[in-house]
This record gives sequence, C-alpha cells and structure tokens, in this order.
Amino acid sequence: MLELEVKGKEYYNEITNEFIEIPSCTLKLEHSLASLSEWESKWNKPFISDKPKTIEETIDYIKCMCLNLCDVHPLTFNSLTQSDLNMIYNYMDSKQTATWFSERERSTPNRDVITAEIIYYWMVSFRIPFECQYWHLNKLLTLIRVCDIKNKPPKKMSKQEAARQRMALNNKRLKKGRHK
Repeated sequence: MLELEVKGKEYYNEITNEFIEIPSCTLKLEHSLASLSEWESKWNKPFISDKPKTIEETIDYIKCMCLNLCDVHPLTFNSLTQSDLNMIYNYMDSKQTATWFSERERSTPNRDVITAEIIYYWMVSFRIPFECQYWHLNKLLTLIRVCDIKNKPPKKMSKQEAARQRMALNNKRLKKGRHK
C-alpha cells in the first residue's frame, strides 16, 4: 500500500464567488486487481494497455485505488502535484516481489488483451484464493506467472545446451579427480 500525504489547498470558485478549503489528507492507495476491475467496470475498456490514459481516466484510477475514499475531499484528486503522480506511478510500476525469472523462463510477450476477467480466470485456473485480488497487481501477476511456469512440463534442452552442460560436468569431474 502507498500512503501519500497530500497538502491542503484553497481554491476560488468563480461561479459561486466562494473560497473552497481542501484539507490536507493521507491517501491510502492499493494498485490491485480489485482496483483495476472497478476502473474497467466504469470505463468499459482494458486498463492494461499500451494506449495512454487521459488525465480524467488516470485520476479516476487513483480514486479506484483509494482505500479511504470516504475520508478524502473530492477535489483532493484534482490537486495532486506532478511529484504526487510520479510517486503513484513509481508505486504502480514496482515489482513488490523478490522473484525473478531466468532467460529460459522468459517468453515472447503475449499480445492478448488482458482484462480483469482474464486475470480472475488465471486465478481460478491456478486455484489462487480470491483474497489475492487485493495484493499489489504486479505481485499477483508474478504469482500467476510462477504458477504457469511450474505447471508446464519441463522444456527439452537444445543439443547445444545439453552439450554445454555435459562439458561443464566433465570439466568439474576432471578437476575433482586431479585434487584427490
């Protein structure tokens, strides 16, 4: 979860000729499948996409991420600074896991459209409990990828890989035999 301190501001409403006081607050944000699903329900388009989002779509996603929305003045989201947005983007991009993948486990990028329902399908397929929909989205996607890799039959080694492995093993045995 990202806790972001947003400073209070004062706005002047030219229509009503009034000043509007927006108090300081702490946004509690969670970039999760639940947030993504809520956003897709409103916008009826995939969130995970190469297409850039408008500022309105971005602000609305931040609202979907907000766990304490009822405690936040609605205009707070319009007063986010570029620094605030950068912190949110960095949080959304963070791995949130110690898991890494070897070159062999990397595959060509999937060009399928990924929506919340596809991710829920993967969770069901791999018997991942639904409470994981509240995890950081990148952590959940990493778990899904791990499940996918672990459930596939082992890949056959290429002839070159097998030869390299045998050569390395033979060299290791030769060195071990010389030290006796």
